[in-house]
Amino acid sequence: MSQNRKKIVMDDYDDEDDSDADNTTTTFTADGVGGGFHEAHIEIIEDWIDVMTEKLPELSSFVLPTGAKGAAHLHVARTVCRRAERRIVPLVQDGVCDPNAMKYVNRLSDFFFTAARYVNYCENHEEVQYRRDYRGAKQRQRCAVPLQQQQQQQEK
Repeated sequence: MSQNRKKIVMDDYDDEDDSDADNTTTTFTADGVGGGFHEAHIEIIEDWIDVMTEKLPELSSFVLPTGAKGAAHLHVARTVCRRAERRIVPLVQDGVCDPNAMKYVNRLSDFFFTAARYVNYCENHEEVQYRRDYRGAKQRQRCAVPLQQQQQQQEK
């Protein structure tokens, strides 16, 4: 399917040279100047993630998307971000999308995940983890853990 995919092209709005009517489209080039996505945006999101992560307990197992209403909305936004990321991958592979845009969307979904955990932490909601009861257990179980209590245990 990827071989049959048409490359996405952007209209070339250069009005000065209308004589070349056959060459009215250009392939996207990630040049970082108007045609690319600046890495500074990625770094800003990473900084926001770091600020929230400092206050949260360390992850030790898979976290189910539950909690406060705001956290639920952030988990939905993360899902949409992941879907967009999957759609961007082939565009980057074809060279029609800046790889930094894909990195940004990836970090944005991480931001939404961290922000959802942070909202649950601030509102004192439990975090539902999906983990094994003991080492060697074959079946995972849901386990509700209060985030603030978990944070206090890690600080000891």
